[in-house]
Amino acid sequence: MNIRKSAAAGLVVLALTASATACGGKEGTPTAPGAKATTGADAPKLPTYTPKTGVTLDSAVLKKAQQRGKLVIGVKSDQPFLGFQPPGSNDRNGFDIEIAKMVAADLGFGPDKIEWKTFDSSLRVPAIKKGDADYYVGTFTINDARKKDISFAGPYYIAGQDLLVAKSNTDITGPDSLKGKKVCSITGSTPLERIKDPKYGAIVNALGKYSDCVQQLQTGQVDAVTTDDAILKGYAAQAPGKFRVVGKQFSQEPYGVGLAHDDKVLRDAISDALKAHQDNGDYKKAYDATLGLSGAPYTAPPALDRY
Repeated sequence: MNIRKSAAAGLVVLALTASATACGGKEGTPTAPGAKATTGADAPKLPTYTPKTGVTLDSAVLKKAQQRGKLVIGVKSDQPFLGFQPPGSNDRNGFDIEIAKMVAADLGFGPDKIEWKTFDSSLRVPAIKKGDADYYVGTFTINDARKKDISFAGPYYIAGQDLLVAKSNTDITGPDSLKGKKVCSITGSTPLERIKDPKYGAIVNALGKYSDCVQQLQTGQVDAVTTDDAILKGYAAQAPGKFRVVGKQFSQEPYGVGLAHDDKVLRDAISDALKAHQDNGDYKKAYDATLGLSGAPYTAPPALDRY
């Protein structure tokens, strides 16, 4: 890499870090340049979740968590408005974090009884199988292949695969215009496997983190980043005027809470918690104060799939 490119890359890292740091607004509400206003009387506020007491379930995972005195939750840390950890901070914020908190409260654990653990996409299933996480909430698409190894409560949100490109890019208009284009996605993710389909003709680059893909897009090393539109909208909001989401979904991605394969009791309890917080309005409040700030309109949650 020459000096000019090195300098440019350094500026990109600084810019992304600065905008990412802005995601820790007052009262835990994530903010970002270009997002909706988050100050004043009309600013969306995060709900609070009161932990239930005396929770008793015949779940090996929950009993172990109760014995250790804390719930270990697997999450993402590099997805603005979804699952994010500002640099140099122990804070976690975003819609997935709120989903994890509301479930934890109904299992009897307040915020001070949660241990957050970050696992990249390729490590999510192994983490659950090994017991390194009691459950996982992080843009985790429910599919039959994964259900052979783990189980899911949900879905709690439906996203769709899309493309993030430079604002000035007019060549890429959807998945059918990717032939010969360099496209970045994440190792172990459903979008990566889909974009590898020869019908798209894309030159695929697989990296470990979404933020790394976005940096490559900013420096011109790739032409597009592909993953769920919810994630891409967060990155577009962080860098107003630099990126745009193409807006041509080419999949449906039902997000679920991943947990141990044979723990039906815990799965049902998580589904009950999701439904309760959808019904009492917490779900919409959490959305409005997190992912809703990216400009993505609120839609009612999908029906839960109980099995």
